[in-house]
Amino acid sequence: MALELTDQNFDQEISKGVVLVDFWAPWCGPCKMQGPIIDELAEELKDKESVKVTKLNVDENQTKAGEYQVMSIPTLKIFKDGKDVETMVGMQSKDVLLEMIDKHSS
Repeated sequence: MALELTDQNFDQEISKGVVLVDFWAPWCGPCKMQGPIIDELAEELKDKESVKVTKLNVDENQTKAGEYQVMSIPTLKIFKDGKDVETMVGMQSKDVLLEMIDKHSS
């Protein structure tokens, strides 16, 4: 299961390593399809210490969604040591996400 982020814990959780953040909302159709892929990735990568898979509900955490100018959801961002290094908008396959994570992990 992916770690749920909030406006309060966001900065702390993305500060180290490579972190994938899924910006989503419960009413968003594509987000509902993306969710199981995110959870599957989280399960697959749980033993990798330097990689985290997380999600942020934009309805409940509008501050961070606004700060990162999330206009469409799902938006998937990769952070490396707290820096925003990659952004993908729209549903992404597990392979694409793994590729992006690997690109920034090496």
